[in-house]
Amino acid sequence: MMKLSAELLLAFASLLSAMLLFFRTLFHVSRRASFRVISLSSNSSHPDSLSFNVFNPSSSLTSINAYCISRPFFWFTSFLCIFRLPFVSYSNANNSFQYLDIGSLRKIIQQDLWNDPKIVVLFDSALAPIWVSKILLGLREDPKLALKFFKWAGSQVGFRHTTESYCIIVHLVFRARMYTDAHDTVKEVIMNSRMDMGFPVCNIFDMLWSTRNICVSGSGVFDVLFSVFVELGLLEEANECFSRMRNFRTLPKARSCNFLLHRLSKSAFEYFSEMKNNGLKPNVVTYSTLIDAFCKEGMMQGAIKLFVDMRRTGLLPNEFTYTSLIDANCKAGNLTEAWKLLNDMLQAGVKLNIVTYTALLDGLCKAGRMIEAEEVFRSMLKDGISPNQQVYTALVHGYIKAERMEDAMKILKQMTECNIKPDLILYGSIIWGHCSQRKLEETKLILEEMKSRGISANPVISTTIIDAYFKAGKSSDALNFFQEMQDVGVEATIVTYCVLIDGLCKAGIVELAVDYFCRMLSLGLQPNVAVYTSLIDGLCKNNCIESAKKLFDEMQCRGMTPDITAFTALIDGNLKHGNLQEALVLISRMTELAIEFDLHVYTSLVSGFSQCGELHQARKFFNEMIEKGILPEEVLCICLLREYYKRGQLDEAIELKNEMERMGLITESATMQFPV
Repeated sequence: MMKLSAELLLAFASLLSAMLLFFRTLFHVSRRASFRVISLSSNSSHPDSLSFNVFNPSSSLTSINAYCISRPFFWFTSFLCIFRLPFVSYSNANNSFQYLDIGSLRKIIQQDLWNDPKIVVLFDSALAPIWVSKILLGLREDPKLALKFFKWAGSQVGFRHTTESYCIIVHLVFRARMYTDAHDTVKEVIMNSRMDMGFPVCNIFDMLWSTRNICVSGSGVFDVLFSVFVELGLLEEANECFSRMRNFRTLPKARSCNFLLHRLSKSAFEYFSEMKNNGLKPNVVTYSTLIDAFCKEGMMQGAIKLFVDMRRTGLLPNEFTYTSLIDANCKAGNLTEAWKLLNDMLQAGVKLNIVTYTALLDGLCKAGRMIEAEEVFRSMLKDGISPNQQVYTALVHGYIKAERMEDAMKILKQMTECNIKPDLILYGSIIWGHCSQRKLEETKLILEEMKSRGISANPVISTTIIDAYFKAGKSSDALNFFQEMQDVGVEATIVTYCVLIDGLCKAGIVELAVDYFCRMLSLGLQPNVAVYTSLIDGLCKNNCIESAKKLFDEMQCRGMTPDITAFTALIDGNLKHGNLQEALVLISRMTELAIEFDLHVYTSLVSGFSQCGELHQARKFFNEMIEKGILPEEVLCICLLREYYKRGQLDEAIELKNEMERMGLITESATMQFPV
């Protein structure tokens, strides 16, 4: 008995010793190089110079390795915790990595030399996941080769990719526009993470975010993650991913959100069906809640299906049910359907509430049906329902859209008399209405009223006013107002600068427009197509064709495709300077980009080529525009005829004049200036 107890004590002591040794190994801390992704990605300015001699041989890792040969190995990096059984001693792996560079590794992968000792030894080390991440980074300039290595590594017995390596390859292939590979890889890491107990799949987002600086793949990679969550039916994870994306100011695409909504609606229907199959009878509240949810997400077919099903079961819709459907139809522009629902609601004896009236008024005003909107407004007052801010705002917007500014101002006055304060959006609409009618003095009064109420103009309002000043031919007032807004701290956006540059160019003040363009760049604002087009057009019209060409080229170098206005301006400028060949090159480029020629393009082409003496080319474009159903203005017809007469081509001139008369392109009075 005592002998047995002694053996048990000895066994217990051995077990305790082994446990102590294990925990000593587990929590042992040694000096090592940082394995943060930023450090990896910046290890060398050139991928080929990436070295794999990471550890110092004199470090204390050797002592750790003695334990790791026969015991499980734990290793912590900035992102990952590796737990695996080692295969060989550290010394063998280290000797291999000391002389291995990314250049030789690239050749091995390209030639499929998978049995080469230099690459085989990678997977005989407990640090294999770290080496894999480093190799992927070294191959970041060749995403296809990186993906090839990634797939091969994943097929090795005893090796498993870390979330870090998954995220690295996702960034690499997404940047290379290998979207299918990115999608499949994200799907794979999610599936693997679900099988890995204790690893939340939403942590993949954190890893993707942490590794985003490896290469600028853009926010689209997070949209891929979101859409795959939805595709796999992981709706809670998709919702969590959406929340994190919103926190980091990078939202999924509308297509992905619609996909989620579709899955949610499908789940809702399934739950609803299951509820009925189990003998639970949905009531009015159940139906109304579901109908409202579907309406708010724009899923009208689902909402109508529920509405029909509700009435079939004998349940009577209430004001909440009708209001949800009326509001959704009005927002979708289905006013006829909304009106039918309204009549149905009244016949059923269900009273309209403020929400119903607001929905109807908003829909009618947006459709420009102000007479009907006024009738609804009067009915609302007759029913004793007091209008709220939304009702007044809808009416003001409707009157402004109908160019009835006096009525809009009456509603504004009525609103303030009821102690309902207009907000910034409403004031912005009124200012836009005044500016569109060039009522700049009235605009000043509105600005003063806003100031008295403590409401400051925003960039949209200030830009609207600047644009109105320019269109009224008051460039000085526009610049003064711009400076006033700057002085009070109103931010100038890219749209503001676009309006400034366009206004100055059209006023012929091109040098100042260029100054504002340079100022915009110095503030870190990147010009868009509209800004470039405005400046190119201004430079061309002010005989600065060379500067316009440089801007046109710069625009394309920035990855922007010039629009039809930019092409037209440059073609017109080149033709006026006699640069026929350059104009023809631009015409070919427009054709390549499938840009349809409009009246302005053809006018520039016919006028420009005819004035350069290229009447054959001018006539070709003239005939082409007529064949397309684009009728030239009389001024252009006279210009073309004048050039024919001027150059002595009388037969062609008379033939063309007769054709123009037959088509009704020129009046009889216009033909009198030309000889018969």
